[in-house]
Amino acid sequence: MSGKGDNEGLSIGYRIGYQLRRLGLTFFGPAQLGETNDPTARLAAERAAKVARARREREQREAEEKARRSAA
Repeated sequence: MSGKGDNEGLSIGYRIGYQLRRLGLTFFGPAQLGETNDPTARLAAERAAKVARARREREQREAEEKARRSAA
C-alpha cells in the first residue's frame, strides 16, 4: 500500500474543514503574530501531526499483516 502524501489519513470532511478554517484565518485572522502565537502555524502543525499519526498507524498495520502472512 502506498501513502497518499499530505492527505494520508485525512477524511474529505477534515480536508474541507481545514481549508475553510485556513481561508477564514487568512482573511479574518490577526494581522501579524510571532511563530508561537500564529493560529495558521498551529493549524498546519495540527494537520502535520494527524498525517504523521496516520502514517505510523498504517505502517504498524502493514507490519502486522506482513508478520501474519509470513507466519502462515
